[in-house]
Amino acid sequence: MLTFISGNFPEKQRLLVISFSLPQNLPRQTVFFSFQQVNMQNVLDPIDLEILRLLQKDATLNNKELAFKLNKSIATVHERIRRLKEQGYIQRIVAILDRKKINRNLIAFSHVFLKAHTAETLIEFETEVAKFSEVMECFQMTGAYDFILRIATSDMDAYHLFLRNKLATLPNVSTVQSFFVLSETKSDTAYPL
Repeated sequence: MLTFISGNFPEKQRLLVISFSLPQNLPRQTVFFSFQQVNMQNVLDPIDLEILRLLQKDATLNNKELAFKLNKSIATVHERIRRLKEQGYIQRIVAILDRKKINRNLIAFSHVFLKAHTAETLIEFETEVAKFSEVMECFQMTGAYDFILRIATSDMDAYHLFLRNKLATLPNVSTVQSFFVLSETKSDTAYPL
């Protein structure tokens, strides 16, 4: 005999209790299972994952090419890509350029320490730094520094001008420590799925 009991509990958890009797008059057994409630609309199936894998490697693939690779209809692929965009899995589709061909030969990772750490100060720094075209990425960090910036410029002179005329002029910047890339072993944009 099986008995199923389920219910909603705090923190979006659901408890499923399965109670069963074993043959030969063994005592009744009760097993408790707790699991996080999952929004089934945001669960990726194997086809979604394969679409994401393929597009991460080559975003120029059109729906017809994807449909052929997946053995699915063009309409199915189109609808899945639309849904993946709506749900935020695909944020944007861009071309990845060879930075050296566009004269962005110098990459620096700059650690920035701020004088103050109020919410307003952090937001102000993030807002201002996002305006600088030289800043390719900005991460708020734990540890000795508050932020790490990935900066792309044409050369050391251009970086020096950026540091003196833009980054160092921001209010509350206390220290900037920069590290320059000598060579690039790996630069991948595709996340493993």
